Amino acid sequence: MKPTLLVLAAGMGSRYGGLKQMDGLGPNNETIIDYSIYDAVEAGFGKVVYIVREYFLDQFKQTVAEKYSNVKCCDGSPLEFVFVTQELNKIPSQFNLNPERQKPWGTAHAVLMAKDVINEPFVVINGDDFYGKESFKIAAQWCQNHKDSKGIYAIVGFELENTLSESGGVSRGICHYNEASELTDVVEHLNIIKEEDGVVRGDNSITSERVVLNGGDLCSMNMWCFTPDYFEASEKIFVSFLEENINELKKEYYIPYAIDVMINGGGAKCDVVSTPSHWFGVTYKEDRPAVVAKFAELAEAGIYPSPLYKK
Repeated sequence: MKPTLLVLAAGMGSRYGGLKQMDGLGPNNETIIDYSIYDAVEAGFGKVVYIVREYFLDQFKQTVAEKYSNVKCCDGSPLEFVFVTQELNKIPSQFNLNPERQKPWGTAHAVLMAKDVINEPFVVINGDDFYGKESFKIAAQWCQNHKDSKGIYAIVGFELENTLSESGGVSRGICHYNEASELTDVVEHLNIIKEEDGVVRGDNSITSERVVLNGGDLCSMNMWCFTPDYFEASEKIFVSFLEENINELKKEYYIPYAIDVMINGGGAKCDVVSTPSHWFGVTYKEDRPAVVAKFAELAEAGIYPSPLYKK
């Protein structure tokens, strides 16, 4: 059994100012997704499912055909690629879309778009985040260990200090979990930064208090491990979500919300597995030079070949 990698790449990139999923940041114009796929193949993944928007679907397909044509899985078989689209009107038929809504329905809705093309354990990632080799190995191993499981999922937690930005405050969901390392909730904190006294602080989104955070706290970077039964459970929750929010213009159906409902109302469990990897990514144009420099360093150190893929 080879797990599948589900790449969330439908974001519009409004803050970044362009289609950042296609932005070349590596020494040979490699994208962040290129590195994620490279690491996933090394970790034993066998299929990549892209969640994209209809307006750049053809561009994505062409790029994949040109770039990954010679990529093989660990067993020598070709790496499989599947494309599905996330659009506002892709909602259950009993609901009518508010014509004024422009905002996508969120990450959990995006994952649901792949329900007809994934029948094996899979790992969800953002297309514009770099997760590191170890993270993919840890996720792949979890999938192997739970290939026959139902009602148990996992989040790959990053140490908070490994996700901070040198250019300003960041928002992170801090993972809370019990003694069995099972997730109890994810609490969003805003404007997290290591301040002049060396202490990491952030604004608790629930209490609005400025609080001290531990650099070793595990936080969510939207890397999740699921088994196929997740789709049915999430679809039911999405229907309930729409019953309350179909006419809302901005509310989104996020993965942490779906998992919270599953844990607290559906008897599901979610493991918290930690990774030693350092995260980095691009949110704003100002982030780009630092990310370009980091990829250059990784290539110079021989951690990745350069170019990443041979034609």
